[in-house]
Amino acid sequence: MSVTAQSVWNNCLEFIKDNIQPQAYKTWFEPIIAVKLTENALSIQVPSKFFYEWLEEHYVKILKVALTKELGETAKLVYIIKMENTYGNKQPFTEKIPSSNRSAVKSQDVDIPLNNKSPELRNPFIIPGIRNVKVESQLNPNYSFDNFLEGDSNRLGRSAGLAVANKPGGTSFNPLLVFGGVGLGKTHLAHAIGVDIKDKYPEKTVLYISAEKFTQQYIDAVKKNNRNDFIHFYQIIDVLIIDDVQFLSGKSGTQDVFFHIFNHLHQNGKQVVLTSDKAPVDMQDIEQRLLSRFKWGLSAELQTPDFETRVSILKNKLYRDGVEMPEDIIDYVAKNIKSNVRELEGAIISLIAQSSFNKKEITIDLARVVVEKFVKNTKREVSIDYIQKVVSDYFQMDIDTLQSKTRKRHIVQARQLAMFFAKKFTKASLASIGSQIGKRDHATVLHACKTVDNLSSTDKQFRKYVEDISKKLSV
Repeated sequence: MSVTAQSVWNNCLEFIKDNIQPQAYKTWFEPIIAVKLTENALSIQVPSKFFYEWLEEHYVKILKVALTKELGETAKLVYIIKMENTYGNKQPFTEKIPSSNRSAVKSQDVDIPLNNKSPELRNPFIIPGIRNVKVESQLNPNYSFDNFLEGDSNRLGRSAGLAVANKPGGTSFNPLLVFGGVGLGKTHLAHAIGVDIKDKYPEKTVLYISAEKFTQQYIDAVKKNNRNDFIHFYQIIDVLIIDDVQFLSGKSGTQDVFFHIFNHLHQNGKQVVLTSDKAPVDMQDIEQRLLSRFKWGLSAELQTPDFETRVSILKNKLYRDGVEMPEDIIDYVAKNIKSNVRELEGAIISLIAQSSFNKKEITIDLARVVVEKFVKNTKREVSIDYIQKVVSDYFQMDIDTLQSKTRKRHIVQARQLAMFFAKKFTKASLASIGSQIGKRDHATVLHACKTVDNLSSTDKQFRKYVEDISKKLSV
C-alpha cells in the first residue's frame, strides 16, 4: 500500500487518540485535514492561527513523537492555516508555518499603528456637548483572574482570557466569545480581562458595556441625529467588551452599526471580547455576516463546575471573607448546590448570615436547613443529567439505554425528547447537549428538535409524551 498524507496522518491520530482525553482529541485533532506529504514533511490544514498556536503550545511533543514514528527522525510538520480574510478578499488567507521553526510566526506579525484619537469625538458616557474627556472603562475591579478559579469547566475560556489580556489584539482569539448558562462567570471573566489589560497597558482605552446599553445608546444617537459620532466614538476604543451580545437578536439597526464598528476594530488590530448565553450556532435573529465574524476568533464555553471546582470556589470565597468553616460543611454545600457559581456563593453567604444573626455555630444541621431553604427559594435550573433521568424514568429505561447507539424506535424517540428538552430548559450549546446525551454532534440535536416539533403536531400519542414530560420538568 502506498504511503499518503492521509494514511500517515491516520496513523498519527491513532497514536494521539490513545494518549489524550477524548474531548481534547475531538476539539483539537478531528478538525485537522491532512493535505500533502513531501518526502519527510507532512502538511496539515488547521482552521485558524489560534488552532496552530494552541497545538504548538499544548501538543507539540505528542505530535513530534507520532510523526517521528511514521516518518523517522527527520520528520517535519507544516501547518497550513486557512481562514476567511477580514479584508473582503474572496480568496481564503493561507499561511504555511513549519512546526520546527516557531520564529517564522514572529516574522509575520505586523504592528498596525493606532489611529489618532480626535478630540472632537463624543463620548456617550458623558453629558452631551462635553468633549475630549477620558473614557471611563466601566470595569468592576472586584472581578479579577485571581478570584476566577480554574477548573475543567472553564479552563479554555480562562486561558484564552489570559492570553488576550497579555496581548490584546495580538492573538488569534479576536473576537473572544465566552458563552454559557446563567451564573457561570461570563461577566466575571469579561471584567477580569479588561481589568488585567488596564493594569498591563494603562494607555489603552478599554470599555465594558452591556449589549442592552449599547442598543439604547444607538437609539438615542439616531434620535439626536448624531449616528456618526456614535460610530466614531466606538472606533477609538482599543479593547471593546460587550456583555450579553445575544440581546442584539432581532435588532437589525443595532446589528448593522455593530457590524461596521467590529470591522473597523478588527482590521486595526483592536481587541473585541463578547459574552453570550449561547454559542453562535444557536443564536437566532442575528445576521449571518455578524455570526460569521463571531466565529473568526475563539468561542469558549463555560460549563457547570464539577465538585472539586465548587469546593475550591467556596474555599476561596471564605478565605477572601476571612471566615473559617469545617471541611465537611464545605463539602456538603458543594455536593448539594450544583447549578452555578452564583447560587453556590449565595448559599455560603446565607449560611454565614444565619450563623451570625442567630449566634449559632455552623453545623451540618444548620447547613442542611439553609441549603434546603436556599434550593427551594431559588429558581431551579434544570440540568441535562436531570432531564435524561426524567425522560428515562418516564419511558421505564435506564440512562445507558437512552444514550446507546440502538435505532429501536421508542429509544430513539426518548433520546430525541431528552435533546429537545435540554435545548428548551438549559442554556447549553447544541454541541454540549449532544456530547452529554450519547456523544452525538450538534447536527443530531438540531434534527432531534425538528423531529419532536413535527411529531408533536401530527402524532397525538407523541404530543402526550411532550406534555407529560414538560409538566414533570416544570414542577
